[in-house]
Amino acid sequence: MAKKKKTTSKVKKKSRILGFFKSKQTHLVFGIFLVLLAVFILVSYFSFLMVWKSDQSQLHLFSDRLSDSKNLLGKTGAYISHFFIYRGFGLAAFIVPFLLFFTGLYILFNISFKPMRKAWFWGIIIMIWLSLAIGFFISNNALYSGVIGYELNDFLSDFIGKTGVFLILLFTLLAYIISKFKITPEALKSKLPKRKEKMTISGIDDTTDEGYIAETVHEKPMSELELSLDIDNDKVLDKKDEIKKEVKKEVAPTKLEVSPQNHDEVKIEVEKTFEEDHLVENLSNKLVDDFGEFDPTLELSEFKFPSLDLLKDYGNENITINQEELEVNKNKIVDTLNNYKIGISSIKATIGPTVTLYEIVPDKGVRISKIKNLEDDIALSLAALGIRIIAPIPGKGTIGIEVPNKNSTIVSMKSVLSTQKFQNAKMQLPLALGKTISNETYVIDLAKMPHLLMAGATGQGKSVGLNAVLTSLLYKKHPAEVKFVLVDPKKVELTLFNKIERHYLAKLPDSEEAIITDTKSVINTLNSLCIEMDNRYDLLKDAYVRNIKEYNEKFKARKLNPENGHKFLPYIVLVIDEFADLIMTAGKEVETPIARLAQLARAVGIHLIVATQRPSVNVITGIIKANFPVRVAFRVTSKIDSRTILDAQGADRLIGKGDMLISTGNDVTRLQCAFVDTPEVDRITDFIGSQRAYASAYILPEYVGEENGTSIDIDISERDELFVDAAHVIVNAQQGSASLLQRKLKLGYNRAGRIIDQLEAAGIVGQFEGSKARQVLIPDILALEELLNNE
Repeated sequence: MAKKKKTTSKVKKKSRILGFFKSKQTHLVFGIFLVLLAVFILVSYFSFLMVWKSDQSQLHLFSDRLSDSKNLLGKTGAYISHFFIYRGFGLAAFIVPFLLFFTGLYILFNISFKPMRKAWFWGIIIMIWLSLAIGFFISNNALYSGVIGYELNDFLSDFIGKTGVFLILLFTLLAYIISKFKITPEALKSKLPKRKEKMTISGIDDTTDEGYIAETVHEKPMSELELSLDIDNDKVLDKKDEIKKEVKKEVAPTKLEVSPQNHDEVKIEVEKTFEEDHLVENLSNKLVDDFGEFDPTLELSEFKFPSLDLLKDYGNENITINQEELEVNKNKIVDTLNNYKIGISSIKATIGPTVTLYEIVPDKGVRISKIKNLEDDIALSLAALGIRIIAPIPGKGTIGIEVPNKNSTIVSMKSVLSTQKFQNAKMQLPLALGKTISNETYVIDLAKMPHLLMAGATGQGKSVGLNAVLTSLLYKKHPAEVKFVLVDPKKVELTLFNKIERHYLAKLPDSEEAIITDTKSVINTLNSLCIEMDNRYDLLKDAYVRNIKEYNEKFKARKLNPENGHKFLPYIVLVIDEFADLIMTAGKEVETPIARLAQLARAVGIHLIVATQRPSVNVITGIIKANFPVRVAFRVTSKIDSRTILDAQGADRLIGKGDMLISTGNDVTRLQCAFVDTPEVDRITDFIGSQRAYASAYILPEYVGEENGTSIDIDISERDELFVDAAHVIVNAQQGSASLLQRKLKLGYNRAGRIIDQLEAAGIVGQFEGSKARQVLIPDILALEELLNNE
């Protein structure tokens, strides 16, 4: 007990020390100290250069003879400057206060210290080199080079001579320049003057309009019928007019294919590469070298992930083996099968948290379907619910019979998230769903699913499953990396996540609540996500990548320019808690955008999790099923519902309370869903919500619904007072968008939408066209003024 207290006190002491050094106040004080110290040293240096002769004989810091020091900073300044300049590096010592000054600024403003580490390394190297160089060129005055430069130069001169010292200085200078500016032989070669020779292509009359002269620095045999052309700045000579046209683009090697049948026809294929590409590549590499890769988490760099202590510990979660129960069940299974003359060669059991799997190997010649049909009889003999027969078990030559345990074990969220399988998961969006029958944690990547369909009767664990999914992502992903769009028609299931709105949630512009509860907002949000998807595909196209992972890696490597609209793209996870209610109230208006997102949104990082308690065919339609390859089924009431979800029976045989089947397309796995209770979610969201957040939730693109467009005439007297200004903005931009009016005129969403309606009624913009901007019907301002004057 005493040892434990001693260890605890040591840990607390260590944490206090670490806390002191991590404190922002400590950083502020230390930063100011370094800045002022740099100024102090710099002033002492300048003063030393003016009065060093009078202070030269006074070398002792605490000597009485230093009381009349001429240095502006007294005997301390005289000693420091004498040490660094005369005894040290001479004039090169001026590098030290500058390094201290910028180090202080970096600490003061909490900037990454990586560039300063590199600056100190090169600063010391340059200081030594300058000291040696000054000592070499000004060898008669040790003040300029310092004792180090003077003595080092004297030693090297004796060792390798003056010429050797000069060559060392020259070599180290060239090595630094080459490494700093990344000079390559190719770059040097491109700067050298090129030998150009004129040649005419055989078979072409160079006096005609079709004749061209090619300039080349490569020499290849004409028999290869391939000439490498290096046309300097696209200088193309037109022989007819003798005019040189210069284009600021570099032209890469070009193939000339001459047809042997007709020498008058020459096909020239030019593959153009642009010098700008090389400049961008070099610039991005330099930025990465100087500042490191772009860090999307930098804005919330002090964000702390929730700890496992916030989750409830349900005590001993180890599975207890009841040997008597196992033997009884084994005997009953064997007896039941023997009653139908089905022999068994072997049987073994695998015990899970809530279910035990009995694997049997039947005698040769026994039909599998015969055992499968005995499902109800085995359930009757065991007097148990939830009997499920897997015939055969995929990948094994056995038949499985799943039997519920009399005493089940709770699978807590804490036990699942604390496993190494989840902690070390190298996945984009890892989900820890629960444990298998073999008591292994089941972790799956949402990014590879790419969408998840969940279904189950009321009270069977569906909402807990959604909470487990969201909790997994909150414990693994930074707010900069993932955003949630939460749809909760029941208005009570996802309310707790309102606390993390400015950290993790996404919403429409001007929307008061981030969690969507009414059908109209759901429709607008789904269509807004379609616009976001299209916008992201445009960014991927411009970046020449195929998916969000490649795009973000390229952006973090600073190879994409934010001024061209590029930005780091977080994953967006759309969670719909009760899909059946939306289908009943909105039908196709909901199904169509969901189907579109499910088909296309995977590559751009938008993933769907759709849950419903009524898995009927009019809710989970063929279009939905086709685009949701991964499906989770909790207990349902009928075989038909099980087939609707999984395309197989079995969900009707589950025992409830989180007992679930997950189908990944190839096989079906039985899991016990991890249990996370409402108070646990409350603690997690409280912890995250109490931390520094973004200014607002992640804003989705604006979507104006069809109901906001109108072809009905509006009275001129009812027009908005900014109607004319809005008309000028729209016509100037030639873009009929309410979001444009919001930005330019600083309007709210509703007012901008009303003005768009009025512009449509006036014939200035066209009708609503879905996610596209409205067509502008007026070509210019003059035509607009004429239209307004004639009203």
